[in-house]
Amino acid sequence: MKTPALASLLLLCPALVLAQQEVDRAQTSAPTPNNQQLERVSVTRQQTDTDLRRREPVAKQLYGREELDKYGDTQLSDVLKRLPGINVSGGQLRMRGLGGAYTQILVNGEPAPPGFSLDNLNPAQVERLEVTKAPTADQSAQAIAGTLNIILKDAPRIVQKDLRIGVAYANENPVVNGGFTYGNRTVGGLGFVLPINVFQWDNRTQTDGDRLRDGGATRLASAGDDRSHGRGVNISPRLNWKLGDDETLTLQTFFITNRFYNDGHNDTDVLTSNANSVLPPSLRDETHNRGTFRAQRVNLQYNNRFDEDKRVELRAGIGSGGADFNFDFLGRDKAGTQTVSRTTSGENRNRNTSLSGKYSQYAGEAHTLTAGGEIERRTRDETRRTVENGADLLPGIEGQPFDATITRTAFYGQDEWEINKQWSTYFGVRHEQIKTVSTGIGNEFNSTSKVTTPLLHLNYKPDPKARDLIRASLTRSYKAADVQQLIARPTINTDYPAIGPNARTNTQTAPDRIGNPDLKPELATGLDIAWENYLPAGGLVSVGVFHRRITGLVRNSLVLEQIVSWSTVPRWVAKPINLSKATTEGVELEVKGRASELFPSLFEPSTALSLRASLNLYRSHVADIPGSDNRLEGQQPWQFNFGADYRMKSLPVSMGFSAQIAPRFNVQQTALQSQETLAARSLDAFVAMQVTKQDGVRLAVNGLFQPKQGTLVKIINGDFALSERKPVAWWSVNWEHKF
Repeated sequence: MKTPALASLLLLCPALVLAQQEVDRAQTSAPTPNNQQLERVSVTRQQTDTDLRRREPVAKQLYGREELDKYGDTQLSDVLKRLPGINVSGGQLRMRGLGGAYTQILVNGEPAPPGFSLDNLNPAQVERLEVTKAPTADQSAQAIAGTLNIILKDAPRIVQKDLRIGVAYANENPVVNGGFTYGNRTVGGLGFVLPINVFQWDNRTQTDGDRLRDGGATRLASAGDDRSHGRGVNISPRLNWKLGDDETLTLQTFFITNRFYNDGHNDTDVLTSNANSVLPPSLRDETHNRGTFRAQRVNLQYNNRFDEDKRVELRAGIGSGGADFNFDFLGRDKAGTQTVSRTTSGENRNRNTSLSGKYSQYAGEAHTLTAGGEIERRTRDETRRTVENGADLLPGIEGQPFDATITRTAFYGQDEWEINKQWSTYFGVRHEQIKTVSTGIGNEFNSTSKVTTPLLHLNYKPDPKARDLIRASLTRSYKAADVQQLIARPTINTDYPAIGPNARTNTQTAPDRIGNPDLKPELATGLDIAWENYLPAGGLVSVGVFHRRITGLVRNSLVLEQIVSWSTVPRWVAKPINLSKATTEGVELEVKGRASELFPSLFEPSTALSLRASLNLYRSHVADIPGSDNRLEGQQPWQFNFGADYRMKSLPVSMGFSAQIAPRFNVQQTALQSQETLAARSLDAFVAMQVTKQDGVRLAVNGLFQPKQGTLVKIINGDFALSERKPVAWWSVNWEHKF
């Protein structure tokens, strides 16, 4: 651990030391011959992400190429974890501390394909990121926590030829990542961009476990090692055709495929046991998982401005994809004798088609009226089978295919009203319906959810000539149950056989799981208020508060079922249900800008040092859960991010760091069970050098100083299950060449 710590200091210290020592050489340069004064040149500052954010009609955070390229990341999730109010846990994007299902992810304004992972998207393919905390009428309102809209790379105005090659290391084998982007605008109003990226990963994680179960009769300790590695390719070509002065046609495509491998082993020691103990069927386990994921999408968009007052936008899209896997589990006792051989295999296929249209028209000098509609149809076919010691784990259920069809329709209208120089408002209403139909043994159901969401956004400028803004939003949003939550097919805990002569009742810490086709959408009424102070040199100070009141909250119930269809003995079962209501609120603070603008008494105006920090405080309360820790799942009490970037004047070198900190916290999940999440902290840093006009080199490290991560599940009877893992930092070197 000393080597990473020393290396990180080498990365960070120059930024802080040189920031104090560098002097603007232009201010102290010698006079020109004959003491002639140089003529003053006026330079117009290029619009920054902060400038674009201020001009948005609703509260929205925008992040462009500077933020995407800063650390040389090859995975979009690494960029996102450094943004204010966002954290990435287990591959899931979380906003405002809420679980991933509360955050909507869009790609070019449309829902991301099933199985889409942020880890499979290279930031080089992205034009910008848009983060919206309150929904708008022209996008789905399935965004209780907020929406991330990923805008893929657009055709450039001039020829672009970029080649990027990187080597990263976190495990015993280094991995290679590369990308090439070619873009141009040709005659006839035709423009295109072709980003191609290949990527690899190789992670190794050490895990530790400690379990007390069977009413305190059994104490188990485990230690394991897991390795995840794989490779993939993604391509996102885009074609823009300017048909006329106000008429364009855009073809956007996206292709991704990857092959993944997971291998691990785990050793379990029996620390205490007695006659009431139920020992695991194996104490030395090996796992091997192999699979593929692929997705492809083609979107066609037509835009036309008929005159100065009328615009139309039409979209059509088609996509497909799927995944398959084969998971082998081999268990042995301490003597090495095989006791369990289990193979789980599965395959799913997804198909998607969508149509949408939007019409906008100016009404007078102050109103912009918009109306639109959407229809989307998704189908999913899936098979899954588990065979243990040569026999189906659940006869009559295993291996049986099922399919689901999801049809989503929506209609909306909105009015953007410029009331005067100080006030502007955005009012909209959206009606959305989702119908899910599934067939298959044990999976037949028909579910329909309808939600009407009124939306009001208000902007106020205390001084019409100043740059400050006060924003307020009163909105309704929702979260519909996904297919996996609706399917009533059971998933059993294999430590406790459900059928046969060895069938026995499982425990509260090892329940079976089943879906609930009667789930209703969670509805949330939200209030957001923020003050945004835009500084003259491009800095920002923002203070915001939010409140969400959620009804129909979905939580897993934990019940000892005396009779179940898949076992001859009683079983503990976890099943999602709608509770009554919950509330969550928070305070969001953000500061960023040049150090000389934020702290003029400490830094010279010429110091090329930028600072940023954000503090997010969260609180939530679930009405039907007793106790002081009845928080929403996974929501930490607070999160703190801070960082700095520095550019040297004497050398073409820039450097920076970013740190994220979150505390340990506990969530009361049910009256019988709680879950404690361990504290999290992480440090990223980079040093970049422009070697020539065309070539740049970047050294970066992600995830320094991370403590053990994991969860502690506690049962009211004293049983518990502690699972810990030790993350490993990623080191990388990237070279970029611009032709």
